[in-house]
Amino acid sequence: MAATVHARTCDFLLVSRYKEVRSRTEALASALSAEDCALQSMPDASPVKWHLGHTAWFFETLVLAPFVSGHRPFHPKYAYLFNSYYETLGPRQPRAERGLLSRPPLAEVMRYRAAVDARMEALIGTGADSELERLVETGLHHEEQHQELLLTDVKHLFGSNPLRPAYRLPDEEEAELAAGTPARWRAYPAAETEAGHSGSGFSYDNETPRHRVRCEEFLLAERPTTCGEFAAFIEDGGYRRPELWLSDGWDEVRTHTWEAPLYWERHGRDWRHFTLEGMRPVDPEEPVCHVSFYEADAYARWSGARLPTEFEWEYAAGPERIVGNFLETGRLRPRRAPGGRGIAQLFGDVWEWTSSAYAPYPGFRPADGALGEYNGKFMSNRMVLRGGSCATPRSHIRVSYRNFFRPSDRWQFSGIRLARDARS
Repeated sequence: MAATVHARTCDFLLVSRYKEVRSRTEALASALSAEDCALQSMPDASPVKWHLGHTAWFFETLVLAPFVSGHRPFHPKYAYLFNSYYETLGPRQPRAERGLLSRPPLAEVMRYRAAVDARMEALIGTGADSELERLVETGLHHEEQHQELLLTDVKHLFGSNPLRPAYRLPDEEEAELAAGTPARWRAYPAAETEAGHSGSGFSYDNETPRHRVRCEEFLLAERPTTCGEFAAFIEDGGYRRPELWLSDGWDEVRTHTWEAPLYWERHGRDWRHFTLEGMRPVDPEEPVCHVSFYEADAYARWSGARLPTEFEWEYAAGPERIVGNFLETGRLRPRRAPGGRGIAQLFGDVWEWTSSAYAPYPGFRPADGALGEYNGKFMSNRMVLRGGSCATPRSHIRVSYRNFFRPSDRWQFSGIRLARDARS
């Protein structure tokens, strides 16, 4: 009897989490018009309507189809429209052409989501074994990733509009935290430590297996690099000095005429930048964001420092509580560092570029089946970021979480935390 009650409680909690995550996605889209939801501003971004459909397709294809006897898809063509990159699951709409999908209309995509939700809740309600629970939890974390992507893609879309429309209105009187703190360093002794996920709780396959690593003595900045500090790099000719840049990074600067982080615009002597609240003055005390790995690396060289490795970052973050400015705060832009001494903002606000290439851990094995395509096949030509951002759901982040993007990517909330060798 006790086991039955425990199982029902677990099923209830899983249904509750399912509803919470799915409703959050729709809440994020609710401020947008049907026109907003249909547009795609660049090949790397996706329309909001596609995010809504793809996350429903994920549950329908990877959970409902294998677990519900006689399951029939909501629409036979949706597997083509809403597959992302799963080669084992068939052909798909080219990524760069998702913005051409004027049909199905947004209302139909929302009906698709509702139909999938009803079937999913009924399935979980019949009793979730460990395999079903694992797949549902994977789908929820997948959807949380798309919540962040939805916001970054909307920001790029609205930032490409000459009207610079706001996704949300700013708070009338937003209380700021204390004025910025001077840059300070925390020393970490050399150590044999471990990296990767272990124990209970969800993780992706690319966070495993947990393994031993060696970190030599190093220094880590107590907070992320601020907009004011990055502006000094700009004023010192940082974007005009090839000696500061990796060769590929310098090619990006010249090809795309980079002069500042994405969304920054010069107004006279001042900088303004586009945010999800529209155009705002650049706050010199906020963490700089929307910089590529190349920009982060060039800034580190200019500063006489470097970027941390992902293992140094994880070593430093291991004992810290996972608190910060995440999606749930509703702020949707980075906050100033709090006053006082101590390591700050390792989690939330901005993803922090590391100097580590995205590669498999020793002994890595991708997940079985289609989910094996989720992370492993991207382990080439990408760099690791850590810590989450102001658009990341808090329930999605872990110390061992490895995000990864191409070194030229700038449309994510990506920022900088410096490191130094202890003897430099």
